[in-house]
Amino acid sequence: SGIIVSTKTGATGWLSSIFNMAYGLVGMFQKDLKQKRVRIKNDELIFAVREPFKSIKTQIGIISGLVSNSNKLIIESQMPVNGLIFSDGVVTDFLNFNSGSIAEIGISKEMATLVLKKRIK
Repeated sequence: SGIIVSTKTGATGWLSSIFNMAYGLVGMFQKDLKQKRVRIKNDELIFAVREPFKSIKTQIGIISGLVSNSNKLIIESQMPVNGLIFSDGVVTDFLNFNSGSIAEIGISKEMATLVLKKRIK
């Protein structure tokens, strides 16, 4: 399926659904499980593999992790066709990510700035 990579801001969206699902499943078997809030620093990214599948032929060595200024997440596609990289669920704005393509994901040196315009009535 893919990998979700999230900033601190994004951890309240799609990534939180992964945590909710994991806690829900584990909570079926461990009744006193207390769900913890995801805490990511401004200069970190968190990633999680969607539907990690372990079988006789496939392994799941890395399921999740943090990306910081001192490391990067490097992914090589093994999808023969239809591999994609997209942002915020906007599939129409994508990068092709087919077999042999390599994506290097890290912390940007530039920070995004949110500007809010106040309406005066």
